[in-house]
Amino acid sequence: MLRITVGKSDEDYSSVQEALNAVPYDVPAEIVISEGIYKEKIFSDKESISLVGKGNVLITNDDAGYEILDRGIKRGTFRSYTAFFSGGSVRLSGLTIQNSSGEGSLVGQGIALYLDAGESFVDNCTLLGHQDTLFIAPLPDEEREKNGFYGPRYLLPRIRRRAVFNHCSIEGTVDFIFGSGDTLFEDCDIISRGPGYVTAPSGKKDWIGFVFHNCRFSSSLDIQECVYLMRPWRKAGKALFSSCTFGHHIAPEGLIAWPGHDDEIGHCTFLVSDCIFEGRNAIDSSHLVSEEQTRMIIASFGLSAE
Repeated sequence: MLRITVGKSDEDYSSVQEALNAVPYDVPAEIVISEGIYKEKIFSDKESISLVGKGNVLITNDDAGYEILDRGIKRGTFRSYTAFFSGGSVRLSGLTIQNSSGEGSLVGQGIALYLDAGESFVDNCTLLGHQDTLFIAPLPDEEREKNGFYGPRYLLPRIRRRAVFNHCSIEGTVDFIFGSGDTLFEDCDIISRGPGYVTAPSGKKDWIGFVFHNCRFSSSLDIQECVYLMRPWRKAGKALFSSCTFGHHIAPEGLIAWPGHDDEIGHCTFLVSDCIFEGRNAIDSSHLVSEEQTRMIIASFGLSAE
């Protein structure tokens, strides 16, 4: 495996993107990033790439959806990313990836991490943003507004993606974990920075969706029952919450419809198993599933970060 270092002193390269550019497409590579702040927008389509942070490594950028670019067109959601990864396999470890653009109500969407690799493994990483912090591809089949999907890979076929997050921290406000890829979150901290919605899954009927296992849902503000666990981005959206703990900020209903699409509530999948609510526990019993069903769903991922 090719090994490249990034840092501010005697390393091979001084920026993450320079190191990525140096990797041949089909050569497996590990990029080791020394402690520091790297203000850059990174893009990778390598077949097999691993980024490992040593010490406190922050990759940050401030692109935002409302920004007007060429021909008077907004940047939009999917060009706002700080870090984009496609290819066959991606491994990220010990990194903080941030979109520092600010509140979504003021600047629009701001993706920190955009994952479009066949398999992604994210361990001990922190993702910081406000609206749309983490996107797991693919995009839904059809957009609801003109040029709504404009960005990398939006014209390509929608191929099923899978990801595993272990021991990560993800922060945001509105739909800050969204997309279609089958994704397992193990032992993660999910932190709301204000009222909003944690997940906005899309996906397809026979896909797995988002699974949160042994995760802790908290808020950085003293807010009460104003954060919903899920609002389906498309009617086939799925989310399962298993053995998780929820703070007082979580609305007791858990699930809410996407504005103007109330009919999709009857088609989406919202499941809860063996969770602890610090606030009122009013999750409808129809959303509750057994631990055995949960184990079967988790096992169906067929992925391990080891």
